[in-house]
Amino acid sequence: MFNRILIANRGEIALRIIRACKEMGIETVAVFSEADRGSKYLELADEAYCVGNARSGDSYLRTTQLISAAELSGAEAIHPGYGFMGENADFNEACRDSNINFIGPSPEAMRMLGDKNTARSLARKAKVPVVPGSAGLIDDPKEATKVAKEIGYPVLVKATAGGGGKGMRVAENEASLKHALEQAAQEAEAAFGDAGVYLEKFISLPRHVEVQILADTHGNVVHLWERDCSTQRRHQKLIEESPAPTLPPKVRTEICDAAVRMIKAADYSNAATVEFIVDKDNNFYFIEVNARIQVEHPVTEMVTGIDLIQQQIRVAAGEKLSFTQDDIPCNGVSIECRINAEDPDRNFGPCPGTIESICMPGGLGVRFDTHVHAGYTVPPYYDSMVGKLIVHQPTRTQAIACMVRCLDELRIEGIKTTAEFQKTVLLHEDFVNGKVDTKWVERNM
Repeated sequence: MFNRILIANRGEIALRIIRACKEMGIETVAVFSEADRGSKYLELADEAYCVGNARSGDSYLRTTQLISAAELSGAEAIHPGYGFMGENADFNEACRDSNINFIGPSPEAMRMLGDKNTARSLARKAKVPVVPGSAGLIDDPKEATKVAKEIGYPVLVKATAGGGGKGMRVAENEASLKHALEQAAQEAEAAFGDAGVYLEKFISLPRHVEVQILADTHGNVVHLWERDCSTQRRHQKLIEESPAPTLPPKVRTEICDAAVRMIKAADYSNAATVEFIVDKDNNFYFIEVNARIQVEHPVTEMVTGIDLIQQQIRVAAGEKLSFTQDDIPCNGVSIECRINAEDPDRNFGPCPGTIESICMPGGLGVRFDTHVHAGYTVPPYYDSMVGKLIVHQPTRTQAIACMVRCLDELRIEGIKTTAEFQKTVLLHEDFVNGKVDTKWVERNM
């Protein structure tokens, strides 16, 4: 087991990893930018190093600074968390070249699965259903027109790199296809440095269902059931839950088994999430693999009782998984709300600023993962999430009621947050009945 781990991240996920390491008796090294200097959670690490100025490109995304901090501190491993270096294969490889363990998959597996077109090809080989679309990348409008006619409009033009909804455009007909190709390619090039795009059949009213996977370096692969992340705005998740409501038991088994086949085919180790869309007839299709821990991992922890961060560390240290598939329960229902510093009344515009006071909810089955406190200043340079409110109850009805109560209790003064908006969603008849798809928020709210 490692003696010391550097956490190449900030905020809530950095604190989450610090806590997991402390319980394992592992020393931690934190890094921070000038914007995060003085943050209270840094005091919980054994050491902390400044890695640059406020902008992430000058700090949390600087490979040389992060590797240097690890070497100076004597850290044997680096945990990247999510975002920033979480799926950066070049950084992963730089860690290996510096004899530092990267807590995640190999660079080769990360590259293979990080390219959506390559991942789709792998899915086909593993007999995992994929959305009908082009066999490879498309840069010729004539070829795109031919493929679109074969699979039928509307079609989705999708970037092969990156994520977060960037490099994606819907073409309703042939007249709009060329423009969609150009827009998606330009946005993908600007965001990811890769203009490659491909076509998929656009699935109307899809639900977003993803499967949590753990795989060790000894060939053992298990799933930890599924999460429903359909409550989104512009491809950004707002509410997540486990298990997925309204998913028939047979489909649930099939989708979890498909995720395991996908990861085995990739010769992958550590934590991963295999993402699917599910249509109105409960047909499911692979869309991508996230080769890292995800923001919404706590809902899986709550229903299974398994600490995913600790399991990541154990797998990276070469340990075998201590449980089999039959050992993994799925008890009750868990729901998570991402509390963002955004103003829903102003088109969810960012709302950085100083938190004057904060009152956090509590009670049986309630968890609030956050690094903020009264007097903390939310900087404008990073993701707007200030915390994750998670509840766990025996039934979905009880979980919804508990979350509504907790959102009522949550008080964050000085900035606007999404809490009241999320309460409105939770109380809506469609959400209560599990009838939310990935475009539901934009249509109804």
